[in-house]
Amino acid sequence: MSHNTFGRLFRVTTWGESHGPAIGCVVDGCPPGIALSEAEIQPWLDRRRPGTSRFVTQRREPDQVRILSGVYEGVTTGTPISLLIDNQDVRSKDYAGITDVFRPGHADWTYQAKYGVRDPRGGGRSSARETAARVAAGAVARKIIAGVRVRAAVVQVGPHAVDRARWDWAEVERNAVFCPDPESVPIWEAHLDAVRKAGSSSGAVVEVEALGVPPGWGAPVHAKLDAELAGALMSINAVKGVEIGAGFASALMSGAEDVDEMRAGQDGPVFLSNHNGGVLGGISTGQPLVARIAVKPTASVSTPLRTVDRDGKDAEIRTTGRHDPCVGLRAAPVAEAVTACVLADAFLQHRAQVG
Repeated sequence: MSHNTFGRLFRVTTWGESHGPAIGCVVDGCPPGIALSEAEIQPWLDRRRPGTSRFVTQRREPDQVRILSGVYEGVTTGTPISLLIDNQDVRSKDYAGITDVFRPGHADWTYQAKYGVRDPRGGGRSSARETAARVAAGAVARKIIAGVRVRAAVVQVGPHAVDRARWDWAEVERNAVFCPDPESVPIWEAHLDAVRKAGSSSGAVVEVEALGVPPGWGAPVHAKLDAELAGALMSINAVKGVEIGAGFASALMSGAEDVDEMRAGQDGPVFLSNHNGGVLGGISTGQPLVARIAVKPTASVSTPLRTVDRDGKDAEIRTTGRHDPCVGLRAAPVAEAVTACVLADAFLQHRAQVG
């Protein structure tokens, strides 16, 4: 299987399967001399960790990270950083019934069609369990871009969107659903309880922003900052849509409405809006970098579904096991992590080109 690595100068390779002994990543290209410890990586993993509320999978994984290489006496050496996370709460027997049957909405059929073999235990490599490794890599990336703040929030669950007039970033850390609108929390909780009771699941929209990105990061043609970010966000499990800035809403605007007008400021131009999400011509403007992702409903549902088996015959399947009623909730810290990785890579490329 190829293409397990992303990034140019800051390169992240993830490895491992959902029910294997461990998962992890190798981070290559981290500059030397940066203070880094397991204690600094762990809080980011704890935010993504399963089993933290009734609205996520009840798989109990401590997600304790170990640094195996690339750090000496508390600082990075410039050599590859290997990070390992043990899998401790696997229940492979839950997947015994799908060995020869393809789950609709999953990668079962496509993996079988491509490789001729697949790991049915929790989806193997296609499981969202893989994203824990990205979160660990994102913690390293944050150390490289220490002046940039990356944060994300869930802005919609199913049909229920937040009221942006009540937006409070501090609220995101106070509830289990990464919601910035306190009045939306009970509505989302009731919605998620209802879809889970019905044997189904719900989709979500996550918004991520990066503050403090200076102007100039990115490239004008084949390494556009927004294109790199969109690709990284789209690679997150279950993401089916990405938009930058106003995104699809910009198609409804006139040219005069969509442009981000400027006025003179002490440290460069001051933008009067940010419809372009902090990127123009593939290069950062100095404004907040803003993106949103649409996460589809969890495909593992207890409702009986029609499918086919390995022999190409019609079959019916009812998925059992421990699954998120809304996988989009835990996508928030993952979106932060991949954004940090893209920005670390952009920073190093910018430094290499212009000093």
